[in-house]
Amino acid sequence: MTIIMVGVQNSAIILDSSDDFKIREISKGSDPQGRKSDSPGHKPPCIAFDPQNSDRAYWGIFDIGLWKTNDRGQSWDNIGKDSFSSPRIMSVAVSSLKNGKRFNKVYAGTEPSALYVSNDGGDTWERMKGLNDLPSSKTWSFPPRPYTHHVRWIEPDATNPDYLFVAIEAGALVQSRDGGKTWIDRVKGGPYDTHTLATHPKAPKRLYSSAGDGYYESFDYGETWTRPMEGLKHSYLAGIAVDSGNPDAVIVSASDGPFKSFSPNGAETFLYKKDGEEGKKWKVVSEGLPQPIGTTMSILASNQKVRGEFYAVNNHGIFISTDSGESWRKLTTEWPIEYTPLALAVSE
Repeated sequence: MTIIMVGVQNSAIILDSSDDFKIREISKGSDPQGRKSDSPGHKPPCIAFDPQNSDRAYWGIFDIGLWKTNDRGQSWDNIGKDSFSSPRIMSVAVSSLKNGKRFNKVYAGTEPSALYVSNDGGDTWERMKGLNDLPSSKTWSFPPRPYTHHVRWIEPDATNPDYLFVAIEAGALVQSRDGGKTWIDRVKGGPYDTHTLATHPKAPKRLYSSAGDGYYESFDYGETWTRPMEGLKHSYLAGIAVDSGNPDAVIVSASDGPFKSFSPNGAETFLYKKDGEEGKKWKVVSEGLPQPIGTTMSILASNQKVRGEFYAVNNHGIFISTDSGESWRKLTTEWPIEYTPLALAVSE
């Protein structure tokens, strides 16, 4: 069974294949337990499933903390509230690598930038303080709110349990190779403004960065980077997904800049693909997708158990591709016009 969670403004929606992907909406205008909040405009910027248990997911909500479900979203518990320095949860990730324990490692990032890890499914948390001791931390600044910055993306490596990559918006892509005890700062020639980072179980040492300053790849765990942009006519990137069966098949969402990315009124966005079979050149894919004008930046995901299966969500709905991003179809006709997606997670 395929389960999909999408964070939209003020709420989240859950769909699964056993119910023909009918939309179930939770917590509209309230927290996940249904309590109304005095702070309007809550945004759910991050959702992650536990690869060991598809019933378990973590949902970060700006200003009201991190939430956990063990029953596919039927009920939620607020976790970590006494451990986090800020309730502004901006990123959450669960390691795909089993460690012989009941729970895989869970990571959460906040605004201002702070990083936490849990080894017991979110019951207790430890702050990875070394992140904030990096020399580049003095320059981190998020342009819309330059007085602050945040952990935009957390990527536990798909092949090495001790390797962890963290993107700060804006200013750094950093990493730890010893489980967060020590940290390696950004390197010259690497991405400055990574929005989404990916690793792949079939491609050790390879990193894929979808960034505000373009597309970047590394084949040596970020020690050196290339910027293969041929065919990519739009250099402001947000989403990225890599085919679970083919580490050379990559799709990204792109536009001309932030003002053409996130508001339906001004958006003009595109989906690009490269697969290695036609060289390294990118090409626009559009079959089955809405027109670029009026379409917000797509959030992307790949099915980690099905080769060639991708998902994309934007203000027009959820779309699926089963041919490695070449063509798409809308997954459900249910999609209220007010839905503007902020996060996407897919589990089997």
